[in-house]
Amino acid sequence: MTETLTILGIESSCDDTAAAILRQPAGGPAEILASVVHGQTDLHAPYGGVVPELAARAHAEKVDVCVQQALESSGVALKELDAIAVTAGPGLIGGVISGVMCAKGLSASLGIPLVGVNHLAGHALTPRLTDQVAFPYLMLLVSGGHCQFLIAHGPEKFSRLGGTIDDAPGEAFDKTARLLGLAQPGGPAVQAEAEKGDAKRFRFPRPLLDRPGCDMSFSGLKTALLRQRDAIIADKGGLTVQDRADLCAGFQAAVVDVLAEKTRRALESYLAENPSEPLLAVAGGVAANTAIRARLETVCTDLDVTFTAPPLALCTDNAAMIAYAGLERYQAGNQDDMSLAARPRWPLDQSAPALLGSGKKGAKA
Repeated sequence: MTETLTILGIESSCDDTAAAILRQPAGGPAEILASVVHGQTDLHAPYGGVVPELAARAHAEKVDVCVQQALESSGVALKELDAIAVTAGPGLIGGVISGVMCAKGLSASLGIPLVGVNHLAGHALTPRLTDQVAFPYLMLLVSGGHCQFLIAHGPEKFSRLGGTIDDAPGEAFDKTARLLGLAQPGGPAVQAEAEKGDAKRFRFPRPLLDRPGCDMSFSGLKTALLRQRDAIIADKGGLTVQDRADLCAGFQAAVVDVLAEKTRRALESYLAENPSEPLLAVAGGVAANTAIRARLETVCTDLDVTFTAPPLALCTDNAAMIAYAGLERYQAGNQDDMSLAARPRWPLDQSAPALLGSGKKGAKA
């Protein structure tokens, strides 16, 4: 690269509307000049989860506001942009469409390139933005909607080693919180309760640990907690504060054990490729869980692998990661035109069999 590039990123795949400005000087690392995120937690709180129609409407109302705020915060004018990157999938289709249409309008009016980005690639490439890590590295994407082990070979080349066949861990945390009357998002609430509980009181199942490979399942774990909760209520007539804390501790311990063992297996497969600088990167909202992070670091230490996780603001959905993934695509000579379509499903590893089934619109993940 012989010139400085400035790129606008737009993200609207789920319940966060975001825009960011990224600048990469010639020969230097990319710098985040501005990152704006408008969350929708309060909007969806009364419903106990994300309502797609409400999310789509909120994205349509906020996406241009986010872009304007990012430009003002960075001090960058529209005419200074070299390209626009936007999440084109996977995600809730109404939200993805809002972002794509905004990006198309800006691209057409400014006469600058448009780059469609896979939301999962944004997460998977974040370690290169924050730590300039070298390919290949192992990525554990663990969030409310996704859980996959990916070997990142290049900006658009990923090999999936395994993932969840049903609920993602973040989704399981959210459902557990609802079952126990805790606040949303469920991850922080369950972790806070677990820290006050006895993880040994209730022994929940560790799904799929008796099977080879790196695939995971968390739906049955949530069901086991529901049954244990109902058994306590039937016996006592209700849950005590300690009951709830112990249930959370037992649930979290099971998730930690599953992720640790599956990560160990994924690392062994990755290390078989003899990477010169072995590294595990973790991203996604669940990566903020301190118990999970501590166990994964221990696994890495045991196998002499470097562990890294982006700052929390870049673990959850944001537009800086989209801008960076778009920057990598653009520098590789790839860009899109006005035919760029929003995609509800878009697996990173196109050659791997679908984890969550398939349909007319293709593999879900």
